[in-house]
Amino acid sequence: MVLKILRVSDVVGMKIFTDAGDYLGVVEEANIVENKIDGWKVRIAKDSTLTAVLSGARGLIIPHQYVKAFGEVLIISKAAVPIMEEKADEIPAD
Repeated sequence: MVLKILRVSDVVGMKIFTDAGDYLGVVEEANIVENKIDGWKVRIAKDSTLTAVLSGARGLIIPHQYVKAFGEVLIISKAAVPIMEEKADEIPAD
C-alpha cells in the first residue's frame, strides 16, 4: 500500500460529504494554528442536501477532529454539523 501525501492546496476545492452520505459543499481554505490544521472552512453548496437544515448558512467551519477520511472527497462525521443532531431530536415519535 502506497501512502499518498496531500498538500493543503490539494484539499482546497475538494467536495465534502458526511459519513451518512449527505453532500455538504467544498473546502474553501484551511485554518492553521501553531503549524497544525485546526479546521476547514467550507462553502455550503446550494444543492447540498443539508441546506434546509443549516438555515441558509453559506459557510461553516469544520474542526479537523471531525474529518474521517481524505481521498477523492473529504468525509466528515455527521456530528460536525450540530444542527443535524438538533433537528433529529425534534422529530415527533408516533
